[in-house]
Amino acid sequence: MDHLEKRLLKHKTMLSFFLNLYRFIKILFKGIKKDGEFRFLFIFIIILLTGSTVFYYKFEHWSVIDALYFSVMTMATIGYGDLVPTTPFTKVFTIIYTFLSIGAFVAFTAKMIGLTFENRQKQTLKIKQHIKGIKDKPKK
Repeated sequence: MDHLEKRLLKHKTMLSFFLNLYRFIKILFKGIKKDGEFRFLFIFIIILLTGSTVFYYKFEHWSVIDALYFSVMTMATIGYGDLVPTTPFTKVFTIIYTFLSIGAFVAFTAKMIGLTFENRQKQTLKIKQHIKGIKDKPKK
């Protein structure tokens, strides 16, 4: 692959990333605005992340970014193992946090996927109705 092809591939990848980010944000705002369950899950996840970040910052003496990083990695069930709770108290908290956060994360993700499919179905229906309208117009 020559230099120009590599640059084009890099730009195509970045374009794809920003397009997907735009779609994610669009669905996120739509869900918050129109769906009560989605809004509850979103707020609950923010509360869980904020609470656990403050907890680990205070009791494990991690930096805010490390505490948030650990909270997100635990919620998403990634768990690299680079940060671990060190006291029995923080371990018990982590057990409780894990059960709450994974359940909320899975429910939120499922709701997000549901909204994405619903949005796609509406777009497809609009296109089909538009095409049908064009076909049904009498020719002059």
